[in-house]
Amino acid sequence: QVQLVESGGGLVQAGGFLRLSCAASGSILSTDVMAWYRQPPGKARELVSSITYGGTTWYESSVNGRFTISRDNARNTVYLQMNNLKPEDTGVYYCNLGRQFTINFWGQGTQVTVSS
Repeated sequence: QVQLVESGGGLVQAGGFLRLSCAASGSILSTDVMAWYRQPPGKARELVSSITYGGTTWYESSVNGRFTISRDNARNTVYLQMNNLKPEDTGVYYCNLGRQFTINFWGQGTQVTVSS
């Protein structure tokens, strides 16, 4: 089993920044992909960014150039640095660990609110 614990959300003005952290515990494999999803108010959960064990990253187009995902494999921790935040970035952000394309583990979520 894997447990994921997020931290770092909060309220920030537009143009500001936040750094989210996700600490994973349990059995972590080198093939696991870690990711951040978000769920805006009244909308479906969406993939924001992902990173492989080797450091290959992917970003959703609206955050590309503003968000940076990173991973510390020694600490089993993934980070999401979010700069130049916009009101449309508001939502609950969830940490995800994906395994072999079929198994997903989720954190409890952390609220990010960007005021205009």
